[in-house]
Amino acid sequence: MSNRNSQANKQAARERLRAERERQAKKERIRRQLTVGGAIVGVLAVAGGIGVAVATSGGSSSGGDAAASAGDSTAWAKAAKAKLVKPAHTTGAKGTTVVVGKPDAKNTLGLFEDPRCPGCSAFEQNVGATVEKDIKDGRYKAEYHLGTFLDGNLKGTGSKNALSALGAALDVSPDAFLKYKYALYSKEFHPEETGPDKFADDSYLIKVADTIPALKGNAAFQKAVKAGTYDRWALEMSAEFNSHKDVTSTPTLKVNDTVIGTDSPQGKVAPSTVAAFNSMVDKELKH
Repeated sequence: MSNRNSQANKQAARERLRAERERQAKKERIRRQLTVGGAIVGVLAVAGGIGVAVATSGGSSSGGDAAASAGDSTAWAKAAKAKLVKPAHTTGAKGTTVVVGKPDAKNTLGLFEDPRCPGCSAFEQNVGATVEKDIKDGRYKAEYHLGTFLDGNLKGTGSKNALSALGAALDVSPDAFLKYKYALYSKEFHPEETGPDKFADDSYLIKVADTIPALKGNAAFQKAVKAGTYDRWALEMSAEFNSHKDVTSTPTLKVNDTVIGTDSPQGKVAPSTVAAFNSMVDKELKH
């Protein structure tokens, strides 16, 4: 009995060592990929995912600049000059104010995310359902700030393309937007950090949307995705995201303009569990 236990303990120790080596190797692969053209994107550990520190070679203040700094392409260069089409359920001159929830809610939760961000995916998988419930219960309304800086650092157009598709979902309804965002960040559909840029493919975005009742087979939604109806809007959203100089990593969470999270060299690391999230939010809520 003692010998079997000893062997089992040794085997368990070997498995833990192997898992740790794999985890470190994965972090190193991500670190190498996120170092592009002299722009380093810091890596933060978030609930088994990777949070990303915003550290690009320069910010942007307009849609055209956003395109140039976020992995430009011919199509997106054209989008920067296209007519702006704002989704329904947005406000502001350029439709970049996206607030979901009861208008009379006393508190506001600000969420700063990038569609390709692995840390955002981990946050949504762990805490997303709680945020959605809190919004419905009127605990706070949520204001979404979505960026595309990872297109520039990882190369590709997936963040912009996914953001444009989120605009098409928002045009359907705020609930469709929330559920689609949650699906894009899900374990099933969110791309691997070092894998193909799946969000750059319209057919993949539509495949994910077909898991949402309000978007499944929705001809208007699909047409908007394929036509890039909200491409210019996606660039404007990205520019709005870049204007927040106190946002140094994604995901970043603010309660009534106060950033919440655990201190790190890159800034506040967003809470990665429901318990931590609730505790940090409770401290900032106005009653």
